[in-house]
Amino acid sequence: MDEFSRKLDDTLLTAYRYTVKIENQFLQRIGELNVTGSEMHLLEVIGKSAGKRCTVKQIAQALNITQPSVSAAVNRLVAKGCVLRQRSEQDGRVVYIHMTRQGRKAYALFAYFHENMVRAITRELSPEERIQLLSGMEKLNKFFEQQYRDHIAPIERRYIKNNDRHKESYP
Repeated sequence: MDEFSRKLDDTLLTAYRYTVKIENQFLQRIGELNVTGSEMHLLEVIGKSAGKRCTVKQIAQALNITQPSVSAAVNRLVAKGCVLRQRSEQDGRVVYIHMTRQGRKAYALFAYFHENMVRAITRELSPEERIQLLSGMEKLNKFFEQQYRDHIAPIERRYIKNNDRHKESYP
């Protein structure tokens, strides 16, 4: 690996680790909410949705995780009083997940935290540097999305399909 590649690799890993540490530290400080980072990201999907409610499938697609993983997280968030399930009045098969007052409070604090973090990151950047940073981050995201679609998602689909088949074999 050349010097540039090593530095880029180290920078990506360091940024990821610090982002996770900072988010976790923030969540510990607002400990009375007792929400994990993964659960907070689920609340974020609901909070950013147009109707402030989502189905498990919509959340799974937004987070690129499996529906069973979302269902487990929703169960934990229901137990913590952050979300509720509500059947659609138009189609009883559809179940919407929406935030309770406590869930909205957690999401609002998390959104405020992220807003301040972005403001702090960009405070010292010139308008040109901001454009370059955003352009580079968008390209990075496109790369990771493509990697996920091409390499990870097909494996996840096979795994889920095989597990569903296995469940059918053992009632």
